[in-house]
Amino acid sequence: MKHLLSIEKLAKADLEQLLADSVTLKKERGHHASHPLAGQIWAMLFSKSSTRTRVSFDVGIRELGGQVIFLPTSEIQIGRGEPIKDTARVLGRLVHGAVFRTYAQKDVEEFARYAAIPTVNALTDEEHPCQILADIFTFQEKRGPIQGRIVTFIGDGACNVVNSWIFAAAKLGFELRIAAPKAFQPAAELLQRAGGAVVCTDDLKAAASGADLLYTDVWISMGKEAESGERIQQLSGYQINADLVRLARPGALVMHCLPAYRGKEIDDETFEANAQTIFDQAENRLHSQKAILTWLVS
Repeated sequence: MKHLLSIEKLAKADLEQLLADSVTLKKERGHHASHPLAGQIWAMLFSKSSTRTRVSFDVGIRELGGQVIFLPTSEIQIGRGEPIKDTARVLGRLVHGAVFRTYAQKDVEEFARYAAIPTVNALTDEEHPCQILADIFTFQEKRGPIQGRIVTFIGDGACNVVNSWIFAAAKLGFELRIAAPKAFQPAAELLQRAGGAVVCTDDLKAAASGADLLYTDVWISMGKEAESGERIQQLSGYQINADLVRLARPGALVMHCLPAYRGKEIDDETFEANAQTIFDQAENRLHSQKAILTWLVS
């Protein structure tokens, strides 16, 4: 039984296969030779709000021949305290696969174990594997292999997106620089566990110098709203703007996993100057997730 629960636990060969399949599925959109989810019904369980993840998975499942049931966890018995493993054992008898977007990584892992159906982590507080697969696909689509390149993340370096970037760096052989205040840098234990070429610094200019990709995310992730004032104060200045872009390698890409809060993690001018890349990145969630779904049932 295959699952996509994290970049950390994804074998390098499978990661590379998913990236290659994303290219093929994007080219074949609208005229797929096969529909691997034909006759299947997939459940989408979402504890957190979503635009890109929800729509791209819904469309992707349908384009691969499947049907979708959307289940906000507030509207099913999980929301009233039913154990994850009980919900999982019920759904495992009724549907063919699940896409789970929630808070705790342990919940999606427990669901996969008890449901015994292919399960996708569509975001937890610890990892966002679908996003990073789409991001790397986007970079390689525009600039070729990511191996040996420099990726610089600016902002909250202790979030789920960064965690997945860290594990990807070790598997695919690129340098990851994380520019963040010390309080917002990833835990030493996680870095040691992942390995790879990862540099953490609070020197924004040094991190951006010579980078092939500048990347950022919101300063206030879902579930961190109570910390918004403190986060804005501490992360102020850790922004992608024209001055920072000039320090990167000529032709460097600027990416954002969205939603974007202009004037905070990126200024409006820089966002609009790189909108083509950013919205290609958003579209590519569809293609990379179709690759995941196809891989899961193969």
